[in-house]
Amino acid sequence: MSARNKIKTYIRGFDEQLDGGIPECSVVLLVGEPGTMKSSVAFSILYNNAKNDGVKGLYISLEQSRSSILDHMEGLGMDMSAVEDNVHLLDLGLIRKNLKMLGDQTWMHVFKMYAENLKNSTDYSLLVLDSLPVLELLAQFKEPRTELFQFFEWLRELGITTILISEMGAAATSYAKHDEDFLSDGIIHLKMEKVDDVNIQRRIRAVKMRSCNHSANYFTLLFGEGGFQTTKVIGESSFK
Repeated sequence: MSARNKIKTYIRGFDEQLDGGIPECSVVLLVGEPGTMKSSVAFSILYNNAKNDGVKGLYISLEQSRSSILDHMEGLGMDMSAVEDNVHLLDLGLIRKNLKMLGDQTWMHVFKMYAENLKNSTDYSLLVLDSLPVLELLAQFKEPRTELFQFFEWLRELGITTILISEMGAAATSYAKHDEDFLSDGIIHLKMEKVDDVNIQRRIRAVKMRSCNHSANYFTLLFGEGGFQTTKVIGESSFK
């Protein structure tokens, strides 16, 4: 069986731990508590793949407006003019507007219609959805496990690599509520770790990644000079 091509995360030091990156056409959960920079990490993956490799991407935000996302990412040093032909943003407001226009169509039907139309018109191969819990809420799933299974299969049929952002409480012991962790091909976990009475660290690890010989260890996640990087976990003694 031939090796699958990889989508780099462009998190310095982390792709090496992922055996080169995320296998193409995977559906990956990016989970973590508030403040772990989930949206920033996901958008950075989209941005850097577009900038460095010409990969076309789509970012669908169900929580923030398009202008808010652009302001935030440019504040992190991402020059959106450098990727304007390869990165497309779709926010909830546009979906809601067209839901009214299409009458009795379900929210999920309109969502899929947009994603499929943009696939046909832009041929994007990398999708970020922010976030999966909000999609579940808006779609009003009556049988979440069955409908999420169908949603994941629909994503795979699009032939794209997908990153699904999801919330996870600091004290949670499960990465998902409705078996999304079993349905996904990969899970990347971000967390905040208290290392002493003053200092908090962001940490990242690949919980699972199918078709990869990856490390399951946590690494310290740092942001600076316009990008993310990882180091070995910094112990308490490093802050003294």
